[in-house]
Amino acid sequence: MTQIDRLSALMARFALRVEVSTAQEANLFVLQGKGDGAHVIRLTPRKTGPARRDPREIRAALRIDWADAENPLAAALPDVLEQSVDPGSDLDPILGLIRAEIDAPRCGGASVLGRLAEILIVRLLRARIEAGAVPRGMLGGLADPRLARALVAMHDRPGEAWSNDALARAAGMSRSRFIAQFGRAVGLSPQAYLRGWRLALARQDLTRGDRIDSVARRYGYGSGEALAHMVRRETGAPPRALRPA
Repeated sequence: MTQIDRLSALMARFALRVEVSTAQEANLFVLQGKGDGAHVIRLTPRKTGPARRDPREIRAALRIDWADAENPLAAALPDVLEQSVDPGSDLDPILGLIRAEIDAPRCGGASVLGRLAEILIVRLLRARIEAGAVPRGMLGGLADPRLARALVAMHDRPGEAWSNDALARAAGMSRSRFIAQFGRAVGLSPQAYLRGWRLALARQDLTRGDRIDSVARRYGYGSGEALAHMVRRETGAPPRALRPA
């Protein structure tokens, strides 16, 4: 089978913003590791603060704003993600560039830090997914080579009429086995996951001011009324409440 891209659609749709932060407000740390030149990356997406670390161990402290409260990638991450980085490893040069941007701020530094942090997170997630060291949920599904094909199909083409049969074919599995394995790995049925993914994208587009009928067509809803009903059911508010003031 050809290689699939598990992460690009997620990173493209739900961009992150990064800024240099105090240790108490940060959620991405570069820490001194064991051994000369070694480091530890510590990401805590839903919590800030260094977790009782000696301040002298902190080599860089950044705050990641996931840009959207409904960001499914942030929701899928474990509470704590740590990765050791040895000198000469492929992550080591990225940490060096981050330190250089923090130590000597220059024009465009915020943009550069954002790109570097995005690269860092993608590399962290890639390593965890390939090792299968991820929790149950979206990342657990992406770690399964067959389920990943169905998930990527939904992520890349959310407006298609994805039946369980079609998703099972994308995964190269029987329908019954696909549904059972998807539930074990992701914790949702395929159709429940698809509904959540579509709604997250629709809410994002409505928040930026797109017309509800256009958004409904884009993501496979039968009509603007159907999307409005789904938004009200999930949020308790009408779609107009999502629009910018």
